[in-house]
Amino acid sequence: HAQLTRQIVRLIADGLMEVGTRLPTVRQLASDLGIAPNTVARCFRDLEVLGLVETHGRRGTSVAGGSTIAQQHRRSALVEAAQTFVGLVRSSGATNDEAIVALRTALTITTNP
Repeated sequence: HAQLTRQIVRLIADGLMEVGTRLPTVRQLASDLGIAPNTVARCFRDLEVLGLVETHGRRGTSVAGGSTIAQQHRRSALVEAAQTFVGLVRSSGATNDEAIVALRTALTITTNP
């Protein structure tokens, strides 16, 4: 799901998917890509949490109108940085709890020099 999320974030940030653009349904996109519908649903949920898409029940999911291009780029960069961090955490063998502590520590250090 991370790869799909990253690809959609990039399309939005690069302006290839404009505000209001409807995404395919979960089932359609899963079928087109040959992946599980739950994977696509998780991706859509993550994009919604980031504020990049809005889900409107039966009307489907579309690119959110409340975010500017600058906000979309910032969110895109944040997603990419987080995914890099997660990759480092996984390769180091650290637990999620250790990763969260490390992230909180880093945030505290950089906000309170």
